[in-house]
Amino acid sequence: MSKAAGGLTHSRVLKIALPIVISNATVPILGIVDTGVVGQLGQAAPIGAVGIGAVILTGIYWMFGFLRMGTSGMVAQAYGAGDHTEVVALLLRALIIGFGLGLCIIALQVPLFWAAFQASPASSQVEGMAQEYMQIRIWSAPATIALYGITGWLIAQERTRAVLGLQLWLNGLNIGLDLWFVLGLDWGVQGVAIATFLAEWSGLALGLWLCRGAFAGGVWRDWGLVFDRARLKAMALVNGDIMIRSLLLQAIFISFLFFGAKFGDVTLAANQILLQFLEIIATMLDGFAFAASSLVGQAMGARKPAALRRSVVLSSLWGMFCVTGLTILFWLFGKMIVDLLTTSSEVRFEARQYLGYVVFAPVLGFAAFMLDGVFIGATRTKDMRNMMLLSFGVYAVAIAVLMPVYGNHGLWIALLVSFVARGVTLAWRYPALEAQAG
Repeated sequence: MSKAAGGLTHSRVLKIALPIVISNATVPILGIVDTGVVGQLGQAAPIGAVGIGAVILTGIYWMFGFLRMGTSGMVAQAYGAGDHTEVVALLLRALIIGFGLGLCIIALQVPLFWAAFQASPASSQVEGMAQEYMQIRIWSAPATIALYGITGWLIAQERTRAVLGLQLWLNGLNIGLDLWFVLGLDWGVQGVAIATFLAEWSGLALGLWLCRGAFAGGVWRDWGLVFDRARLKAMALVNGDIMIRSLLLQAIFISFLFFGAKFGDVTLAANQILLQFLEIIATMLDGFAFAASSLVGQAMGARKPAALRRSVVLSSLWGMFCVTGLTILFWLFGKMIVDLLTTSSEVRFEARQYLGYVVFAPVLGFAAFMLDGVFIGATRTKDMRNMMLLSFGVYAVAIAVLMPVYGNHGLWIALLVSFVARGVTLAWRYPALEAQAG
């Protein structure tokens, strides 16, 4: 019997959400350690090489983040319906897709790296070191992408403590190996790459161990079920919709940075500083969005409209509590946070001119974040894709109208308008989602 039949309480929402919030908060620590370790080498090039290499690989892997979201929604519904065989089959499909995509990236690494450096050129020394870094790390691509599927599978079943343990192991081992390989063995940039390579494959091994229950019976060997054409098509459609939605969302943020560059280096730097506030918002709300995804998916699978609505209400209440706290935090300590992120007096002054936009960003973006989780759980991904297309169009119009008149203020208003548009359009489609559960 699935947990979907159990009580939907505040504590249950928090048990799902808080481990994800903590897990997300540990991710930036690894980047800080990577930078700090190579910084001890006393040269600028290794720092730039690790930074650029990590950004390029993260960007490539990010395109396949749909595997976590799509797997989470589909598994939650199968789990809510009590369909254990499909839950297991979805894990196998996610692992196969993850490995397949990872192998494709390895095969295409030369043109991918070339295109990345064409878009973001660096000095020959930095580019050479970055190439060495990426040529090592790329061999863990199958493990990294397969882990998206594993984490989505665990989240769907409310096993977020396991997700937290997995993230702590990954980052902890990576940090320990960083210190040993770079400071102890003097392996330089290659040492950072080898540390990450080993950590990611060991993370996959731990992830599979955490999913060992799925391999206890003989269901996982039912290849007819795993490769069922209709179910594979459904999975492909869900993941394809999420990928299009995610690429459009990424296009908004990338264009925001490019448009900001038109106003000079100081404004560009200020915008980059303020975008870190949005990262904080995403880190905090991600947990509650995934709680909504898990609970809504289970309610959809169990065909319980009342449970679905209560899942949305409870997760949203905690999400609203979170954004209220973030708004107060940014209002009271926003200037202090800016000062911690940069020592440049020019950038500090410029960032403060636009600080008000990120103070209200949590409230304005709240509906978009939470409804993303709701629609993922319900696997209403066609709606997500279409509403993202509409929101992108609204953003483009806002840019065309506001930026020529208000400059960087217009750019920030357009970004926040895109947040509101996403929330409003998804809310418009919500009644159809709820009706589907009946």
